[in-house]
Amino acid sequence: MSRADGGPTFDCRMVAFPGFSLEDHWRKGDARRAISDGPWDFVVLQQGPSSTDEGREILVEYARRFAPLIRKAGGKPAFYGVWPASVRTQDFAGAEESYRQAARVVQGLVLPAAEAWERSLRRNPSVALYGPDGLHPSPEGSYLAALVVYGGLSGRPIASVPAALSLGGEGRLEIPDEDAAVLREAAAAVR
Repeated sequence: MSRADGGPTFDCRMVAFPGFSLEDHWRKGDARRAISDGPWDFVVLQQGPSSTDEGREILVEYARRFAPLIRKAGGKPAFYGVWPASVRTQDFAGAEESYRQAARVVQGLVLPAAEAWERSLRRNPSVALYGPDGLHPSPEGSYLAALVVYGGLSGRPIASVPAALSLGGEGRLEIPDEDAAVLREAAAAVR
């Protein structure tokens, strides 16, 4: 997305395991080691939607633990606020608040993908954001989430991000222009 938009070059590293909370990442240690390998401008933290009280408590507690490590590595904590499952759309507000609270506690950055999803679904529910399992994103949902993350980390406007993107050796992502316009509008509204 950044390459297609003429934006900055990102040097990324991912530490991800299925179903992990931030507590799980803390205990396993791989994320802490990756952070200490910095320097980093941002470290993006994410766990499930975290709309429950227990999920919010874990998110906030482990945001507090990770934040000093991130800052020591030169970075700023960023929180990728993900959406609830399609059968739990009533949880959007709780998920959004959990990520905002975690960011407030550690003076981090919120990347509010869930809020953008909610806006897009309200504006045009025919743009399918969810994949077949009702949790993971469709190509359109991935594009929307990427717009939010890219805009948040780069500080660049997203209005000119193309609807067709090369995914390197993994093919292309092509979103119909009319759907891409809805998604860009939703992502821009949450910045």
